[in-house]
Amino acid sequence: MSNKKQMSEAERDRHHAERMSKRKAARERMLATKTKEMGLLMVHTGKGKGKSTAAFGLAMRAMGNGMRVGIVQFVKGKWQTGERVILEKFPELATIRTMGEGFTWDTQDRQRDITAAKVAWQTACEMMTDERYDLIILDELNIVLRYDYLAVEEIVCTLKERRDDLHVVVTGRNAKDELIEAADLVTEMGEIKHHFKAGVKAQTGIEY
Repeated sequence: MSNKKQMSEAERDRHHAERMSKRKAARERMLATKTKEMGLLMVHTGKGKGKSTAAFGLAMRAMGNGMRVGIVQFVKGKWQTGERVILEKFPELATIRTMGEGFTWDTQDRQRDITAAKVAWQTACEMMTDERYDLIILDELNIVLRYDYLAVEEIVCTLKERRDDLHVVVTGRNAKDELIEAADLVTEMGEIKHHFKAGVKAQTGIEY
């Protein structure tokens, strides 16, 4: 018989408590070394679903803590989304600017897409210099960078030079290496299984 089976429930409970106590102490020692506080540059990328969703969840968390959030959507301007409806109900805490005109295969007009991206980036820059905002979400910025509608060098330079306490989240597939290098936190969403491949269309409240 294994040692686990030979132990009584009381012994297993005591053993568990001892292990958790040691783990807690180790975690507290680790946390004690983390004293720096700063605005973070975060990137949500990858082929999996949930990049923008995670960013909007972060926006809700920030708002719940009384922080003001600014959001610029570089692509989804034509979409009527649930998050936009909710955020617009809290104008004192959130500003959302839907600047894009759809994916490039929707517009089929490269110059129009470039112009829209430049206008959206200018709006983002204005938000980042406005000290009322604590968190800025640049939704699908990675998409326009992927197609070289904006110069990644300029974007990264501006993000690096933002004020020290400003948090910024950039979402979208295929994040540029330069942006990943500059970021403090990068999360890659990996797709394991997606209902779309089984013929299921985008669902209200799930995809938008």
